[in-house]
Amino acid sequence: MQASITISQLEQFRKDFAANKAYGVAMRAVVSAGVNKVAINHESFRKDRHEYSIQLKDGEITNQKQSGRCWMFAALNTMRFQVMKNLNLETFELSQSYPLFYDKLEKSNYFLESILETLDEPTNGRLIAYLLSAPLNDGGQWDMFCSLVEKYGVVPKDAMPESISSSATREMTGWMTMKLREYACTLRKAYQNGASMEELRAQKDEMMSTIYRMLCICLGEPPLQFDFEVRDKDEQFIRSAGITPQEFYAKYVRLHLSDYVSVINAPTQDKPYGHSYTVKFLGNVKDGRPVRYLNVPIDVLKRAAIAQMQDGEPVWFGCDVGAFSIRDNGIMDLDVLKTDELFDTQWKMDKAERLDYGQSLMTHAMVLTGVNLDEDGKPQRWRVENSWGKDAGKDGYYVMSDRWFDEYTYQVVVNRKYLTEEELRQYESEPIALEPWDPMGSLA
Repeated sequence: MQASITISQLEQFRKDFAANKAYGVAMRAVVSAGVNKVAINHESFRKDRHEYSIQLKDGEITNQKQSGRCWMFAALNTMRFQVMKNLNLETFELSQSYPLFYDKLEKSNYFLESILETLDEPTNGRLIAYLLSAPLNDGGQWDMFCSLVEKYGVVPKDAMPESISSSATREMTGWMTMKLREYACTLRKAYQNGASMEELRAQKDEMMSTIYRMLCICLGEPPLQFDFEVRDKDEQFIRSAGITPQEFYAKYVRLHLSDYVSVINAPTQDKPYGHSYTVKFLGNVKDGRPVRYLNVPIDVLKRAAIAQMQDGEPVWFGCDVGAFSIRDNGIMDLDVLKTDELFDTQWKMDKAERLDYGQSLMTHAMVLTGVNLDEDGKPQRWRVENSWGKDAGKDGYYVMSDRWFDEYTYQVVVNRKYLTEEELRQYESEPIALEPWDPMGSLA
C-alpha cells in the first residue's frame, strides 16, 4: 500500500460518489445553503419544547456582545437573581464592565508573576509557549470570579456601564497582550543579565502602572463608591448613598461564596472520579481562591443542579456550546443536526475520547434556570439562560436535551449542601494538579 493518494484511488472515489444519487442531492444543497442548515432536524423543534416543570424567573436577557465574558455574565446573572429576590425587583443587571477591568488587571499581574516563576524555563519550551499564547484571555472560571468578588465586590450596571472596549474586547486585549509579551521579554532578558528578583519585581511594579493606565483609557476608572437608587415592584424607592462595591455585595447579594463548589464530569482515564483537581498556572488574583474541581459521574451534576433549582436558585454551568447546537429556537440536542445522515458516516467518539483528542472541551458558561422532570423525577430537558441577547435562541433562552447534558456539559457550580458528606470530603482533599494545557484548564 502506498502512502500517497494515487490516481486510481481518486478514480474510485469519484465512481463511489457518483454511484449514490443522494450524495449529489446533498452536495447541491450544502453548496447552496451550508452544512448546518441542510442538516437541521425539524423534529427537534417539536420535541424540545420551552416548557418546564421547574422554572425560575430571572431578569431580562443580557448580552456579552463581541467579548468572551460568558463566565462573568453567567456568574453575575446568578447573583442578580439574589438582588431581585432580596429587593423585590422585576429585573436588574449588575455591571459586567467592572469585573472585566479588575480581571484584566489581575490577569496581567498573574501572567507577569508566572513569568518570574519560570525564568529558568527555555523560551521555546512548551510551558513558556503556553504562557505566552494568550496571557490576557477574556475567559475564566467560577473560582476566578469568586476571587474578584471577594476582593473588589460588585456594582450595578449604571455605576460602571458598558463601553466600546468592554463590548468588543479584541482591540484592547490585542494591545495589552502586545505589551505583556514585551514585558515578559524584558523580565527574562534582565534575569539573564543578572538582575535580582527584587530588581525584577520593581520593574514589574512599573509595568503594572502602565497596564492600569491602559485599562482606564479603554474602560474608564472603576468606582470606589457610588449611590445606589432603585424602585421595587411595589413602587417603593430604595437608596444607599456612598456605598462601596464590597458593601453593596454584602448588603444586597449576600451569597456566601465559600459555600459554592465546582463539580465536573471528565470521564477520562487520567482523572479518576472521587478526586479533586486544580490546574497549574490557571488563575487571575494572585494568592486568591485557587481553581478546584471535584470530578464525579454525570448523574451527580444533575442531582445537585436539580436540587438547587428546586430550592429556587439558578445554577452556573459550563459546556461545549457549539456541539449539536443551533440558534434557531435555541436547541442543544444530539439529534438536532443530522450530519451523520448528510455525510453518510457515524460520529463514534465518546465523551472521554473527545476530551483526549481535542474534539471537545468547555467553551461557554451559562445559567440553568429550569428543568422538565418526568413522572419518575428524571430530567428530560433543561432551561438555559444565555448571554447572547434576545435574538439568540427563543428570546435569549435555549433548551438542552438530557442526552446533550450527558455528552457536552462539563461543570456545574452548586451549594455544598447538595453534595454528600463523602463528596465534600473528596472535594476538600488535596487536589491533583493538572498541566496548564489539560482540557479541564479551558476557560469558559
